[in-house]
Amino acid sequence: MRVLLTGAAGFIGSHIHAALRRAGHDVVAVDLMLPAAHGPDARPPEGVARVDIREAVELDRVLRGAEVVCHQAAVVGAGVDAQDAPAYAGHNDYGTAVLLAAMDRAGCGRLVLASSMVVYGEGLYRGPEGLVEVGARRSEDLATGRFEHRSGGADLEWAAVPEDTPLRPRSLYAASKVAQEHYATAWAAATGSSVTALRYHNVYGPGMPRDTPYSGVAAIFRSALAAGRAPQVFEDGGQTRDFVHVADIAAANVAAIEAGLPGFEPLNICSGRPISIGQVARTLAAAHGGPEPVVTGATRPGDVRHIVADPARARQVLGFTAQVAPDTGLAEFATAPLRPAAALGVPIG
Repeated sequence: MRVLLTGAAGFIGSHIHAALRRAGHDVVAVDLMLPAAHGPDARPPEGVARVDIREAVELDRVLRGAEVVCHQAAVVGAGVDAQDAPAYAGHNDYGTAVLLAAMDRAGCGRLVLASSMVVYGEGLYRGPEGLVEVGARRSEDLATGRFEHRSGGADLEWAAVPEDTPLRPRSLYAASKVAQEHYATAWAAATGSSVTALRYHNVYGPGMPRDTPYSGVAAIFRSALAAGRAPQVFEDGGQTRDFVHVADIAAANVAAIEAGLPGFEPLNICSGRPISIGQVARTLAAAHGGPEPVVTGATRPGDVRHIVADPARARQVLGFTAQVAPDTGLAEFATAPLRPAAALGVPIG
């Protein structure tokens, strides 16, 4: 199958590129090679062409003959500063809109979209009487070390998030991913096309960028350990997440491309084995040989307490089950190579 893969030189995109080629697909791999992501003098790796998906003429060229688009190109991270908003909107949302219009012109009606768990916002919680809708935690609670969501004076427990959970973005990046999904949904309805939106949970693995606030927490801990520093764990370390290895992310994309699901289908892509942030730090430190993590009790604006995925839908419709257990994968990641961080901010161009 002829596949146009965007963002092919990035952390996740490069793993998908390799997996698609191993599966025998004809891959047209493109990447803008933004200096903020790859460095000021970076050149595309072998087999990847430099293409800006915001340029319609370039897209018309690379889309010729494409049967499906695997769209990984995006500015990533939670959005450290309000000034990051134009970069997210320009690259993630406008870029996706230009891509969808070009796909329509090319007669390519299948999209596999990289989405994210961040679209769910605060996640899902359960109290004594059932599911409870929560908002942002109160600053006065956080200041006194009360980190859990509460209802009726009792702490709430997290519940696994299914794909029909309402989308409530809590960061600039999350807002851009929700917008991508909405553009793709409307495009599919208008053109009779199909979209599989893969909502990645916490991705980690070899080749993650190091030493940047826009990177994932696993890479931030790993960077600290490589520099001989103790990982700094926010709150009490009890925040729960689902960490999924990049090899499983690549496998899910290959499965989605080959399955050709109809309509708009959002799917959680996760390990199905939740783990606390504190346990992530301890696992990495132990496998790396120290130093031991430090639980700081500090908080960050916009942080979510728990966000855990329900993997059932991806298993049912895609036949996807993650193969790498978090304890095994994180222990291996403790000594895996990282890619140098090119910049400390999101791109502005």
